[in-house]
Amino acid sequence: MSAPDDLASPRKLLLLDTASLYFRAFFGMKDLREAPDGTPTNAVRGLLDMISTLVTRFSPDDLVACWDDDWRPEFRVRAIPSYKAHRLVEGTEHSEQTPPELEVQVPILRRALESFGIPVLGAPGYEADDVIGTLTARHRGRGPVAVVTGDRDLFQLVDDEAGVTVVYTARGGVRDAEVVRESDLRERYGVAGGRAYADMAVLRGDTSDGLPGVKGIGEKTAAQLIARYGTLEGLREALASGDPKLKGARRANLLAASDYLDVAPEVVLVAADAPVADVPLARPSEIADPETLQQLVETYDLGNPVARLMKALDLRPA
Repeated sequence: MSAPDDLASPRKLLLLDTASLYFRAFFGMKDLREAPDGTPTNAVRGLLDMISTLVTRFSPDDLVACWDDDWRPEFRVRAIPSYKAHRLVEGTEHSEQTPPELEVQVPILRRALESFGIPVLGAPGYEADDVIGTLTARHRGRGPVAVVTGDRDLFQLVDDEAGVTVVYTARGGVRDAEVVRESDLRERYGVAGGRAYADMAVLRGDTSDGLPGVKGIGEKTAAQLIARYGTLEGLREALASGDPKLKGARRANLLAASDYLDVAPEVVLVAADAPVADVPLARPSEIADPETLQQLVETYDLGNPVARLMKALDLRPA
């Protein structure tokens, strides 16, 4: 008989922002070796080695490669048409600019992950961020969650009480990634936690995502406003009530951004209820598809990174 949920042993969940990692692998690895057929493999090799490093460091019970089924979801574009618009291939409405040398590797690395038995999960009409937000919400109370990403947008999930941290790769890479907790958000941005970070991000905007923010309000001012009023909603209520501390150009700029502030939270906040398949998330205890994995090893010369990941996962050859 299994133990009741409240008595079950905590399970450590490691969530990978997969595209963030394979982009980093592609642009960060000088090793541009090719497969025998000429296919570049640096992103595949780099991603497998990154996962090996992460599994060794964090020893997760559960492991998920979260996937962008839709990198520019309609509901976000409908709210703010400029959302990620600068990343579109010219003349298209949905194709993301991706180097062809990377694009050819994405199906290969996905097959490799699936062959290992690492769950690869996306959701129709949603980004990997939303998959991460949804799985984090589902896991609440079951154990700690570590979110691996180079995207600071996911700082909004940091929650000490729930045991949610972000393993931030943008500065030190995967090997020296920083583990971000609420104390780090307070020290770096002056905000109290993950949701406060999201409210600050709405005000600040993000040019890399095509979010304009509020004119004249940068990161420091945005953090100060959220610290003073608690939430974006609290700030807007103070603005509507004529708070004397909100005056002059700042008041004018906030009022002028009213339409943006109405819709921006829908774009910035990650979903907690995306239709992500409810499947077992346990790290593999055996290779799921040894035949396909061996085929990938031989076709793309992946013997070394595959062996390293097998060792990290404590898997034996089939």
